Amino acid sequence: MDSVHDLMSAGANAVKLEGVRGHTEMVRHIVDSGVPLMGHLGLTPQSVHQLGGMKVQARTEAALKILSSQARELEAAGCFAIVLECVPSEAARLVTELLKIPTIGIGAGANVSGQVLVYQDLIGLNPGFKPKFLRVYANAFEIIQTALNDYNHDVKTGLFPSESESYYESRSVERSVTKESSSGGNAPVAESSRVSRVTVASEINQ
Repeated sequence: MDSVHDLMSAGANAVKLEGVRGHTEMVRHIVDSGVPLMGHLGLTPQSVHQLGGMKVQARTEAALKILSSQARELEAAGCFAIVLECVPSEAARLVTELLKIPTIGIGAGANVSGQVLVYQDLIGLNPGFKPKFLRVYANAFEIIQTALNDYNHDVKTGLFPSESESYYESRSVERSVTKESSSGGNAPVAESSRVSRVTVASEINQ
């Protein structure tokens, strides 16, 4: 509950909990505390080693029955929605039809209530990650890499910053007025004339 409190205090609108085995009472407790909770079944990344790696889940009839039972259990415990990750499209459809709450698919085909992709994957920040279900909508890795290399080049060659990207001060200076004394030294004429004032007026976009 400490983690739930921290997330909600940081501005979260809800929390997500992977799996259900051993978590049912925790799910009920979180929901009864007034915190919206989303379930997550199928491939659960935090338990990926127990699942034998990044593999599609619920491919057998027995595994589908377990998935369906777990989904119903999460719904009964109070989850407002369930993520189904890396399960066959038909399995996702059957589970979705069993529930009154929406299902959100990631690698679960089109027969779910909604879709989600990881932001960094969707915009191509990890070019080495290429699961079958992922569609990349931008090559952000290459864009960022090119931008950083160009910046590095411009700094090292002195092209950045330019004159137009540098600030200049607006100065109002009252200089000390000195007068050569009869002894050959320099002496201030008045107390105020020794003061030098600099007024800097600049805006961040000027």
